[in-house]
Amino acid sequence: MRLRVEFTTEPFDLDEAPEHAVVARRVIETADLESVDVGPFGNTAEGGADAVLTAVDALLRKSLEAGATRVSLQVNVVREGE
Repeated sequence: MRLRVEFTTEPFDLDEAPEHAVVARRVIETADLESVDVGPFGNTAEGGADAVLTAVDALLRKSLEAGATRVSLQVNVVREGE
């Protein structure tokens, strides 16, 4: 099964990326994922179910430890051809 995760961390800081956002991005960029798109207001990554779920676990744990007060995420099954 292939999954897509979309996520943001809060609180936002428009002047510079807060530590929790930097940590979350680092987790996703170094995970064993096939596709990663990091942006200022949202991030998306795709890969096999085990890789995505492992990355989500690390993302939640590490970004909360780094000061995130809220993590919003959505996980979708990617069907063939999407």
